Amino acid sequence: MIEVGDYKVKEGLYYTKDHEWVQVLDDGTVLVGISDYAQKELGDLAYVELPEVGTEVNKGDVLCELESVKAVSEVYAPVSGEVIEVNEELEDSPEVLNEEPYEHWIAKLKPSNLEEELKELMDAEAYAKYLESL
Repeated sequence: MIEVGDYKVKEGLYYTKDHEWVQVLDDGTVLVGISDYAQKELGDLAYVELPEVGTEVNKGDVLCELESVKAVSEVYAPVSGEVIEVNEELEDSPEVLNEEPYEHWIAKLKPSNLEEELKELMDAEAYAKYLESL
């Protein structure tokens, strides 16, 4: 884990400038979640509007919405693909994203252009440097 001020950055993941993370699984699917920075900026999460299973998303599309006491924030798809599973635990317990943002994913995607799109994401070290610039 890399620490940048009050924020933690988990190594082995890919990150976007919008503070989503991607974990590539052994079967080629990916998990998508939000970073420690994102959850702290949002504040206490009250509701997660999960995407529909079967939805096709392009990189940069709105994947879902998170509602906190402060604001409603959109989570963007870090890669293109099909939503094949959602983390239903978040419907009843959205606050787990605040408690352990790297242990709780939002959606699992079957990516359609993973190799190319990963090149456009940051690794943990690059993301940590990006956080330092904010």
